[in-house]
Amino acid sequence: MAVRPVRHKFTVEEYHKMAEAGILSEDDRVELIDGEIVDMTPIGSRHAACVNRLNRLFSLTLQESAVVSVQNPLRLGEVSEPQPDVALLRPREDYYASAHPGAEDALLVVEVSESTVSQDRALKVPLYGRHGVVEVWVVDVEGEVVEVYREPSAEGYRVVMRAGRGEELRPQLLPELVVSVEAILGPAAEEEDG
Repeated sequence: MAVRPVRHKFTVEEYHKMAEAGILSEDDRVELIDGEIVDMTPIGSRHAACVNRLNRLFSLTLQESAVVSVQNPLRLGEVSEPQPDVALLRPREDYYASAHPGAEDALLVVEVSESTVSQDRALKVPLYGRHGVVEVWVVDVEGEVVEVYREPSAEGYRVVMRAGRGEELRPQLLPELVVSVEAILGPAAEEEDG
């Protein structure tokens, strides 16, 4: 008779208590997804550069229109607290000091994927959709495209678009922000070599 392992699902509160008790430290690269503590992959140099470019582009363009949150928690219900690479949040005077932002605070969530694009598509994008995050971008560094997810639903997103080099993106809730895919991805590989 095969025995199935029993999994314990954690709540956000239990997850935070583990950090307070020292079971999890600030240096642990983990996030809570659907009640499970999931290891995050190490950040490669192309991933880090893309996050840095997004941070600069968003900060310079939006100034007071949004809070640019880089690799910080986003609370999604009682059992999920992912850490998107970049989230553009509704402005708030306390900059979310009183509590982590939730789906209702997210104007745009961006996940940068150097080697985890299939995991982001399978786990994180549907999670964001189920919780009503209005728009998600997945930057596929290797494939040199940005996938845009809109119209959240219980199953994920109803609208999915892909934009490549030479195209521009404009988030639904921040129409003043126009970003070229080139600016997100940086120079093409052959340009970097030459």
